[in-house]
Amino acid sequence: MTEEFIPYGSQWIDEQDIEAVAKTLKSDYLTTGPKIKEFEEKFADYVDVKYAVAIANGTAALHAAIFAAGIKEDDEVITTPITFAASANSVIYQNGIPVFADIDPDTYNIDPESIKEKITDKTKAIIPVHFTGQPCEMDEIMKIADKYNLTVIADGAHAVGAEYKGQKIGSIADMTTFSFHPVKHITTGEGGMITTDSKKLYDKLIKFRTHGITKNSSEYINESHGPWYHEQQKLGYNYRITDIQCALGISQLEKIDKFLARRKEIVKEYNKAFNDFEGIIIPEQLEDTNSAWHLYVIQLDLEKLTADRRKVFKDLRDTNLGVNVHYIPVYYHPYYQSLGYKKGICPNAENLYERIITIPLYPKMSDQQVEEVIKRTKEVIRKNQK
Repeated sequence: MTEEFIPYGSQWIDEQDIEAVAKTLKSDYLTTGPKIKEFEEKFADYVDVKYAVAIANGTAALHAAIFAAGIKEDDEVITTPITFAASANSVIYQNGIPVFADIDPDTYNIDPESIKEKITDKTKAIIPVHFTGQPCEMDEIMKIADKYNLTVIADGAHAVGAEYKGQKIGSIADMTTFSFHPVKHITTGEGGMITTDSKKLYDKLIKFRTHGITKNSSEYINESHGPWYHEQQKLGYNYRITDIQCALGISQLEKIDKFLARRKEIVKEYNKAFNDFEGIIIPEQLEDTNSAWHLYVIQLDLEKLTADRRKVFKDLRDTNLGVNVHYIPVYYHPYYQSLGYKKGICPNAENLYERIITIPLYPKMSDQQVEEVIKRTKEVIRKNQK
């Protein structure tokens, strides 16, 4: 009998979510309506920040933040290679230059010491990525930014609900971006958010998501032609999100504590099962933080295995586990190679990449599925132990 397929991540949609979306579908507004503002206000309140801007997706959130930070041609922005390509791509969208700093080999997050080494007179911003939901060393990063007058744009796509020294991720950096893709903590189908305490940045973000246009008469550069008048003042994009999506987001946000608690329950079981299991290194947590546990990444102790990561990965897939790898170092991709980036620039990140596998973790997992993931993973590792 074929074993049940268990994906690495999945959304959890219930009747409450469906009813919220259906109600909005029957309303007067499908987009640019009241649900967007409501979602923004509730999300801002959740992360304890003044402003939140809902946007089309997590990549659009990063692009908007890079724009608002004033990144322009040849400006350098430091980020990590262990992330989805969008973290670096957003810099290139504004004709800036991504600079990759190495990671801490224990936490897998960007290393503040490596950030310092990469700063030049062209550096304008830092994009720390809260990889897997674990917060970065934000105190150190903010100190570096303050010293060199840099903008910090935290990529919190993995980190809705995460906490750093008692503060919610979303309230520490100059701007923090989030993703609501279906595998994330809450979903709007596609969608994203940017949070900030700066009114100046907020105003830039709001315009950017709607073509660079304002309808606020107090901001007009030219004289108004009449009640219909509006101005395009910058080159923005159509990065709007819909009321339909935000209705789903509001409903999902009401369940975030339940989702986070279930993720932690599963992680506790994984940690217990794999902590002393030969061939597996479990993820280490930074002191005084509370991970949102978007991903559970095991590191293979290759010195104790007869196989490399590729074989172990295939063996796990053969058991019908939807394992994945997060991430291929960004500068390994052909596009970045064509821009002149070379392998070897971040040795810790490259070493980690050869050893990591993401195993299933999502709130809708049953206890039986969690047990299955543990059982199948142990069987595969045992088969490949020395």
